[in-house]
Amino acid sequence: MSAPDPSTTVDPSTTVRPTRAVVACVKFTTILPEVDPLDGGVDPDVRRAGLSESDLAAVEVALRLGVDHGVPVVAVSVGGADADPSLVELLATGVARAVRVDTEGAPSATVAGLIASALHDRRIDAVAVVCGDYSSDGGSGSVPAFLAHELGMAQALGLIEIEVEVPGSLRVVRRLDGARREVVSLQLPAVVSVEGGVADLRRAPLAALLAARPGDIEVVPGGSTVHLEPARQRPWRPRSRVVPAPQGEHALDRIVALTGALVERTPPRTIELPPAEAAQAILDQLAVWGYVDDERPGTTDAPTPDAVERSDTPPLLG
Repeated sequence: MSAPDPSTTVDPSTTVRPTRAVVACVKFTTILPEVDPLDGGVDPDVRRAGLSESDLAAVEVALRLGVDHGVPVVAVSVGGADADPSLVELLATGVARAVRVDTEGAPSATVAGLIASALHDRRIDAVAVVCGDYSSDGGSGSVPAFLAHELGMAQALGLIEIEVEVPGSLRVVRRLDGARREVVSLQLPAVVSVEGGVADLRRAPLAALLAARPGDIEVVPGGSTVHLEPARQRPWRPRSRVVPAPQGEHALDRIVALTGALVERTPPRTIELPPAEAAQAILDQLAVWGYVDDERPGTTDAPTPDAVERSDTPPLLG
């Protein structure tokens, strides 16, 4: 028998049928961070770290969906090796596979892209993706939405109830503003995020805890990520100024002094000037308010209210 031609050899990874599974996305983070009382800095402590209540609820919901649809559950996390003990505990509760993308400090959009790539590389066909609504470290809760975009799935976020109507269809309840609720019939595949009160994660059997090993976790290299802060989108706000303490014998007098209710003020005015003079007028007004130093070269008197009657420039309030 002749040897097979290497040019005609088929890569087995391209012929392996994807595994249908319910995916639970979790994040290992500090549950009770220590905050420096002087500078407000957050000191993460591994001893106070773990999975948030919403992430644990997401795993329990995924396990129930896996039973209803007859498919295994895969837990996916993006983070460092500190998350391995928590992933081992999830394996003991009934999760079939645990995948960790080895990278830290990535923004939400990058995290969603890494999860989607890991599912594709590991040949995982997600029947449903269940996430916590937001992480306990002040997260924005935007990863599920980004992940739905990456996977091309429908999304239903911030759920407080979830149940299977028939295989492939869910009945979910979303929390809305004003103490309202929205009942949605959701067709799978879809990405959902749940609150922490939706379900309690089942207790892992002792034998399963002893049998689970960190080596069972599938580690996917995530590469280095650079997180660039976005440009500031809000208007500039002047820094606070030191002002003298209010004077007055009675509390009412001090309140009046603080609010300036009885102080005579210059009425609002609208002025129209060429760009250079308009910029100078703004600086002059800021100097009057005390936000900038009024001893600047080229400082001129601010235009009088009679300069013009109307303008498209913002009003200068005295």
